[in-house]
Amino acid sequence: MDKLPPKKSLGQNFLRSQTALAQIVEGGNIQQNDIILEIGPGKGVLTRKLLEKSNKVFVIEKDSRLIEPLTQEFETEIKSGQLVLIEGDVLKIDIDSYIPQSTHYKLIANIPYYITGEILRLFLSRTHQPEHIVLLTQKEVTDRIVAQDGKESILSLSIKVYGTPKSLGIVKKEAFTPQPKVDSKILLIKDISKKHFDIISEEFFFKIIKTGFAQKRKKLTGNLSSLFAKKDIEVLFTKLSLDLNTRAEDVPLSVWLELCNLLKEKCHEQVKSSVQML
Repeated sequence: MDKLPPKKSLGQNFLRSQTALAQIVEGGNIQQNDIILEIGPGKGVLTRKLLEKSNKVFVIEKDSRLIEPLTQEFETEIKSGQLVLIEGDVLKIDIDSYIPQSTHYKLIANIPYYITGEILRLFLSRTHQPEHIVLLTQKEVTDRIVAQDGKESILSLSIKVYGTPKSLGIVKKEAFTPQPKVDSKILLIKDISKKHFDIISEEFFFKIIKTGFAQKRKKLTGNLSSLFAKKDIEVLFTKLSLDLNTRAEDVPLSVWLELCNLLKEKCHEQVKSSVQML
């Protein structure tokens, strides 16, 4: 397996650091009966660590060259049923056919950077969400998600509305083969759920925040006025004690949720008024 060259087209950067591997596993807070899903096991170094902690690990590998070596490396674990090796593209596979919807699981992986956004969208928005996610991502991506600079973004809010993100530490580019151009960070997202969407829909929430960030340098009231009357928005801002000069990046998730709820009520009022006029 060591002789197989990484595929650039698959974004393969194999992790070598034992310290980083230990941090990833520790971040998952794995209990023996936890079901673990790993994407892109590569040469199996993280897989081995996961098997030391969990009785059931599912791994999805897209690179067909690695299937036979992984099968040989983990022959005992595969035969016992502790490890399930799946060949395919995680973005196309029906995860529920392997992990039943009634089952809790954790997603822990060193994924190709170029599909980070797709992986997060897929697993956070799906009905059968993982309860924890631990991923290696580009340092700047993790920093944006946790709002390291105190400024929110569509990305940070899109993660925080589903769970609590935290940076678990930096992994230098020298810890990988081949060496990427940038450093990485270990991203933990815990307490994952859709509890915030009991009152407002996912579709409405994302429509509002995307509108709010439509023009970053513009005031939030100005961006939202493309959907609602500006005077109505200003009334809601006053109700929420929000400065009328506020920009989207300065609004925390809790206030966005309150604002979305008030805007939803405003939509209902507009619909009701239209019906009465008819």
